[in-house]
Amino acid sequence: MRSFTTKPLRTAALAALLVTVPFAGAYAASTSFYGPRETVLFDQIQGVDTGIRAAMQANKIKPDEARDLRRQVAQLNRDAQRAARDGTMPATQYRQLLAQLDDVSQKLRAATGGAFLIGNGGDGGYYPNGYGPSHPNG
Repeated sequence: MRSFTTKPLRTAALAALLVTVPFAGAYAASTSFYGPRETVLFDQIQGVDTGIRAAMQANKIKPDEARDLRRQVAQLNRDAQRAARDGTMPATQYRQLLAQLDDVSQKLRAATGGAFLIGNGGDGGYYPNGYGPSHPNG
């Protein structure tokens, strides 16, 4: 019988963290200064940042990768706060920031091995969903 190691458990815990943390604030009270949509965006930004720190502590990504991802998340946070300075932000800007945050989150999942792979390997490799051979980071 195989002995149980903590590596699969640690990987599963990290994957669960990366999936649940960005959505933890989805039901945040809208009584804050920001509207509900903006509050969710800020909570998701914080969740991705937490996921980056957790991945670095679990030695899933290198410190320079984590630093680059955290820099991108910090810039998104500044852009979101600037866009929502009146408490709300235009829908187009919200969707743009959400798409950029999703890109950073996808990079984190790809770097930690948490992204599911697509393709059959016939072109030389399997690619995390959303990244292919023509993607700049693919």
